[in-house]
Formats: sequence, structure tokens, C-alpha cells
Amino acid sequence: MSTVTRDQQRAIEVPQPQLPGRRSEGGFRILRDGLSRRFCSLESEALRAMARRRTGLVDFGDPPIEPALSTLVKSLDFEADLHPLGRFLIRAHLRGLLETRLRLTQAWSGQSKTLDASLIRRPIFITGMPRSGSTFLHELMAEDPENRVPRVWEVMFPIPGQKSRRGEVDSRVRKAEASLWWFRRLTPRADSVYPMRASTPHECVAIHSYTLLSEEFTIMCRIPAYETFLRGTNLGPTYAWQKRFLQYLQLSRPTKQWVLKSPDHVNSLPYLLAVFPDAVVIETHRNPLEVLRSAIQLNKVLEGMFARASDSVQTRIREARSLAKHMERLTSFREAHPELEGRFIDVKYHDLISDPMAIVLRIYQRLDLRLTKRVAENMQRLASRRSRYKGRREGPNLADLESDGALDRHRLEAYCSRFEIPVSQLR
Repeated sequence: MSTVTRDQQRAIEVPQPQLPGRRSEGGFRILRDGLSRRFCSLESEALRAMARRRTGLVDFGDPPIEPALSTLVKSLDFEADLHPLGRFLIRAHLRGLLETRLRLTQAWSGQSKTLDASLIRRPIFITGMPRSGSTFLHELMAEDPENRVPRVWEVMFPIPGQKSRRGEVDSRVRKAEASLWWFRRLTPRADSVYPMRASTPHECVAIHSYTLLSEEFTIMCRIPAYETFLRGTNLGPTYAWQKRFLQYLQLSRPTKQWVLKSPDHVNSLPYLLAVFPDAVVIETHRNPLEVLRSAIQLNKVLEGMFARASDSVQTRIREARSLAKHMERLTSFREAHPELEGRFIDVKYHDLISDPMAIVLRIYQRLDLRLTKRVAENMQRLASRRSRYKGRREGPNLADLESDGALDRHRLEAYCSRFEIPVSQLR
């Protein structure tokens, strides 16, 4: 069980919103916000009570969901500047997570020995720089039936219902498809940056969300108090919970090789490797300026889904500082643990998109995995359908970032040198 440190307690005490500044934006907006706060309340105790009432269950299990839930909802309520639709979507998402968490705790009760016997051997974790091809690589490796990836539908609805008749599509797949269809109707721009479907591979942050300790929430909204809390929390229990989740999924279908993915594993590699000591880590790398330009475009879309857009200069500075921290974590862990270097495989973005099959073959050879002709053909077919991301994204240049004080040339060059990215591309 985690304890609350003094720094974490400060993060929980989120300041109240500055109403005077908002009055000038018009009475209609204040009225809408007031109504949405009233009918879509983000309050920890009320959300827990609702989930318990709807499921008839009480025990959320371990790790404890407090103080994470309280910190998260306060940060969402007072920092994220949610618009009414965003508040509705966030509340529905949190309610669903809590209800599933209750049901999973019940499903796992009394199955400890069975779940412990469901071994996870040498899982592969894809991480690295954001916007550097990790999703593409994950999808490619998912084409191999010997690999197991968590699919969107089984992460959204992990508990089986009534058994489907032979040849019939699992009802959970249909339920996930319907949920995603409605989400695309409500937030049509989401498809332009992350075209999620029921059967596509899902990220680990979605699994972590059930613990209420997940980078998923920081990706969705601007919530600095929660982010500070998350950075100071022991995430070992979160990865232990993920392991149990994967073991539970394995009960329905034995798994030879898990392939998992999230760029945000970079923030918690010590916890990941403590829980999965034989894991292999694939790190994807890309020119940091290209990453930043892509991340800014993504941020604009994500903000629009749930909250009102922030100032573009502040967004640029925030994303640049986040990228700087990401680069630091990428390099510092590797430098501090040279004994683990053999467990890492580095993949450069431009190599991946120019010749994806060469990259896959190199990974398979390193891991002594067999790539059959049929699987290779399926991967090649998928690769041929994927965009090659042609064209240069507009965005800040190095001079802009240096004047902001958000990134400096030395840090960029050190990252590029470490992972053999041409420094000449920093323009």
C-alpha cells in the first residue's frame, strides 16, 4: 500500500479556479459550466458510491484507489478547464473504470493460485520517444499469432460475459465497437491522431488507468497537480496490477509472448523491470524537433476533446519541457544501468518507416524468434497500407525553443549523439 508524502499532499490541495478572470468570458459560458458541474460532478466519494451502487460490489482491491482518485478529480475539476462535453466524457470514463475495477477484484478473488500459475515469460515492452513509430511497430508485431497484444476490446471489457456460440463475434467486441463509434461521433477529430478500433492493440496506460495511477490522464488533459503526484508515487503496485491483469487475460487463451507498448514506460523503467525482471525493452527514437512538432499537433486535438484550448506559446513551452524530461529519462536510466544494455533494442523512426520489415527481422533475430513467410507477408501488407508521414510539420525551430528556455542545443545534441540520430537534422 502507498503512503502520502508531504509533496503529494501539496499536490492534492489543488487551488480553486480563478473565477474573476472567467467572468469576462461571458455569462453563457459560466452558466454552461455551472450546469455541467452540477449534473456531471467530479467528486471522488460520489464516484465511488455510484460505482458500488451500480455493481452491488464494495471492494476495489489493491492497490488502493485513494489518494490517486481524489487527486485526479480535483486536478481535473480545477486545472483542466474542461468544457461540458469533456466533463461528461471524463466522468463516464472514470465511472466505467471504477465499475470494472470492482468486478475484476471480485473475479480475481479466490483465483490467486490459478493466476500465479499463469506465467508471463520475457514480455516485450515497446517504449521510447513519443510520436516515434511505437504504435506502428506494435501493430506490425501484432500480426504474428505467436505474439499476444492487449486488444482495445479486452482492455475496455476484460470480464467475459456469456459464452458466444461457435463462430459468433464476442459480445464485448461489439460493445467496444459501439462505444468507440459514439466517441468518434462526439469527438470527430480523434480519428485524425489516433484511429482506435475495437481490435487494434491497446497501450499499457489504459491498463494502468484502472489503478487511477496512469499517464493516460495526463495525456488527455492539462492536470499539473495530478502529474506532480504521479511522478512522486511508487508505481510498483501499478505494474504488479498490470501483471495480474495480463495473467487474467491469459486464462482464456494461453500466451507465448506478450508484446506491450507505451512511450510513458520511460518514466517508470525501475518499477517495470522490478515486476517483469526478464522483460525486453524496445526503445524507438526520433529527431526531437520532429517529435515536438508532432506532439504539438496531437496536443491541439486532444485538448479539444475534453477542454478549452490553451495559449499556443504556453503549449509549445509545456510540450518542449515535457520532451526534455523524456529525453533525460531515456538516457539517464541506460547510463545508470550498463549491465542491462543487452536487454534494450533501439529502433530509429526513419529506419522503421523506410524499411519496416528490416527492423522487424532485426528484432526477431535479436530475440531468437521465428518469422514465418506468411507472417512476414501479413506484416508487409499492413505496412504498405500505413501512411509514410510524408511532409514536414510546421512548428517551432531550435532558436524558438532556446529563447523560450524550454530546450537547449546541448541537450538535443547529447540525445542525438547517444542514439545515433544525425545532429544535422536539428533545424
